[in-house]
Amino acid sequence: MAKKLMKGCEAIGEAAIQAGCRLFFGYPITPQNEIPEYMSARLPQVGGTFVQAESEVAAINMLYGAAGAGCRAFTSSSSPGISLMMEGISYIAGAELPVVLVNIMRGGPGLGGILPSQSDYFQATKGGGHGDYRLLVLAPSTVQEAADLMIDAFDMADQYRNPVMILGDGLIGQMMEPVEFKRGIKPEDLPHKSWATTGAKGRKPNIINSLHLNPEELERHNWDLYKKYQQMQKEVRHDTYNTGENVDVLIVAYGTVARIARTAIDSLTPKGHKVGLFRPITLYPFPSEALIAAAQKAKKVLVAELSTGQMVEDVRSHIAHLRPVDFYGRAGGMVMGAEELADRVEKLIAG
Repeated sequence: MAKKLMKGCEAIGEAAIQAGCRLFFGYPITPQNEIPEYMSARLPQVGGTFVQAESEVAAINMLYGAAGAGCRAFTSSSSPGISLMMEGISYIAGAELPVVLVNIMRGGPGLGGILPSQSDYFQATKGGGHGDYRLLVLAPSTVQEAADLMIDAFDMADQYRNPVMILGDGLIGQMMEPVEFKRGIKPEDLPHKSWATTGAKGRKPNIINSLHLNPEELERHNWDLYKKYQQMQKEVRHDTYNTGENVDVLIVAYGTVARIARTAIDSLTPKGHKVGLFRPITLYPFPSEALIAAAQKAKKVLVAELSTGQMVEDVRSHIAHLRPVDFYGRAGGMVMGAEELADRVEKLIAG
């Protein structure tokens, strides 16, 4: 398929279709409205079904049912909408169902505003809902990567029978870039799911449930989930830019901020400053070992986020004993500029 200029939200929707998804359930909220808008027009063209649910709560439970029937399905929302889905996401994780969730983050807390933010990091990586569960969390930095990770997300969800979240922000969702879709698969060509509730003809019934009233049974279930989350650690992904020996400052950033950081680094290099970038692509599992290795080659570390400080806690937990970790953030929908970030780096170098 040739490259096509698309908004991030539209590319995410098309990538889902290329991954064999034919079902979307969702509810409109800015700044991800282009995803359901795109899916409402595109899914009927490929024999799929789009449902605008009456609420985010309804959408996540429709997703539970579709996944239980063995179908590839996804939903998308923005921050407050994802919060409304949290009970259902916990049920889905407890029932071990493969679904894909997309959060195009906006400013909060509360209704906040509609501009970009990265303040849902805790919600995505630390559970968000109730009980012991984890989501695989992927953070794209470009529209092309958003499309690629969306396809990967469906494969990972099926592999681990677990929800996978694409965590973007309003800029990733709204910007337009050339995108190429590298593969397409039809639902009928996907591997058979023997556990799905497709009708018990010629076999014993399959039961999908997250209720375990026997505490011994529930404890076994929790430890089985824990073992699965340990297996997920092999999915860890990261990217680096301009890193090497004797780096003055290592910037740690993800998503849109990582793009800003690259521009800031390029402006600092002619001045003789050695500045590198470490970009987590998987926020869970967090690429801790690779971060430690990169930090050991740097004098100082600066975490940059569109929040008052969330990922910085994970960074400090892994490397604070090795290197000083500074933080720079903007919040509420305010987006730092490359010059602004470069100025912060120069101040950090000057001490």
